[in-house]
Amino acid sequence: MDHFRRYVALGDSFTEGVGDVDTARPNEVRGWADRVAEAMAADAHQRGEDFGYANLAIRGRKMGQILAEQIEPAIALQPDLVSLYAGVNDILRPRVDIDAMIADYRPAVERLRAAGINVGLFTAFDPGKAGIFAALRGRLAIYNEHIRQIAEETGCILLDSWRMRPERPDTMWSPDRIHLNTVGHQYVAINVLNTLGVPHDLVELEPEPVPELSRSQKRAANLRWMREDAVPWVQRRLTGRSSGDALDPRFATYVPTPG
Repeated sequence: MDHFRRYVALGDSFTEGVGDVDTARPNEVRGWADRVAEAMAADAHQRGEDFGYANLAIRGRKMGQILAEQIEPAIALQPDLVSLYAGVNDILRPRVDIDAMIADYRPAVERLRAAGINVGLFTAFDPGKAGIFAALRGRLAIYNEHIRQIAEETGCILLDSWRMRPERPDTMWSPDRIHLNTVGHQYVAINVLNTLGVPHDLVELEPEPVPELSRSQKRAANLRWMREDAVPWVQRRLTGRSSGDALDPRFATYVPTPG
């Protein structure tokens, strides 16, 4: 088992922690990466070692932005572990060249590996055959095969979200239907820690009961979601704006623990 003392998380809203609200933390979110860092810190402290965690992820970032803004700052921190999740915001656009995107992604991964860093690469989640992202399932599967090949050829750790199969996936999502909720972030943290071989005491959280809605209530909920979440999300993409435009990384340099 590897022991990690310096961990840097890179990516977009998934890694920033959006959907897992915690008003006491930077950007008012917690997320799976904070949970992973907390377990790593506890493991390091038990061995009498110090620990540092940085999270450079910012919501809304596309592949090119993540690679341009986060790779070199991460290397400068001299971590022994980096996690990287990038590309899904590109795939959500009406048009995307996945091959061109991966042509930029691979050299960035090789750069991290050449710096002697352990790297964990995420695949994208399986959206299933229903829901708002079902039509993108083929794109995501192609993207994931690229990620798996790069991980194998560069000696990276594969953090395979596609193969994470919660018993009730419908309970993992926040009200915006785009980001994981607290239950989902905890589930991912458990799977990441298990993959990395880091000891922890996390358990899956019990989801909030889902109320039975009448047809009219479902219609009202869908209209509210369209007005409050879907339409603003589409408008930002059409105008080239992002919900993360005014945000800085949550932890641009090492903190002992994120809590």
